[in-house]
Amino acid sequence: MDYQEYEQVRSQVMGRGFVIAIDGPSGSGKSSVSRQVAAVLDMGYLDTGAMYRSVAWWCQYKNVDFSDESAIVACVKDVEIKVNAVPHAPRFFVGGMDVKDVIRQPSISNIVSSVSTIPAVREVLISAQRAIIEEAKASGRGIVVEGRDITTVVAPDAAVRILLTASEEVRLQRRSLDDWGSQGPDAIEASRDIVLGRDEKDMTVANFADAAPGVERIDSSDLSLHETVDAVVYTIGRKV
Repeated sequence: MDYQEYEQVRSQVMGRGFVIAIDGPSGSGKSSVSRQVAAVLDMGYLDTGAMYRSVAWWCQYKNVDFSDESAIVACVKDVEIKVNAVPHAPRFFVGGMDVKDVIRQPSISNIVSSVSTIPAVREVLISAQRAIIEEAKASGRGIVVEGRDITTVVAPDAAVRILLTASEEVRLQRRSLDDWGSQGPDAIEASRDIVLGRDEKDMTVANFADAAPGVERIDSSDLSLHETVDAVVYTIGRKV
């Protein structure tokens, strides 16, 4: 897509408070793609996975026993979470601390499913996510929301719902490059449990492997980041 085509889609969504819901497994590119789509369309942006990472970090910071679900739930319910839901400078504040960078550590990837699969925790964060979405809708700006259960649970009535996926091999290569700065065999193997293990655990509470009825599926396996953004923006323009 060229600049004029992007501008055409931006004019279609401008001031209408649309919600764009994007789900996908680890390494599918949903965070990078969603953030760029939000930027080019001048919409808000919410990474719901980062919210789960944030509370997982908080529980770790507070030395909560990760085998004690009730302690995890109490810890999450007790902390204030603030989100700066914009694509150019997304920030996540937990207990007044900016955790944008620390939540991306592999150590957090290893524990986040222990928090995100607890129904009571999901209830707290889904409520917070919906409040952010409603604020974006009311402002007229709208928002691109990405995660694992956005198209089916958090925002099933979104104007556009997309499942972004990619092959296992590609997803492992992407995540190993992000986490370890390499796509070599050792880096890929180090990412395997983090990527596939987390997907397996999270699949117990959200189906992000199959597109639900009405959800558009985009496979980014053979697409560059720019091409995937093009595909998503094109889909939005076609659906709205």
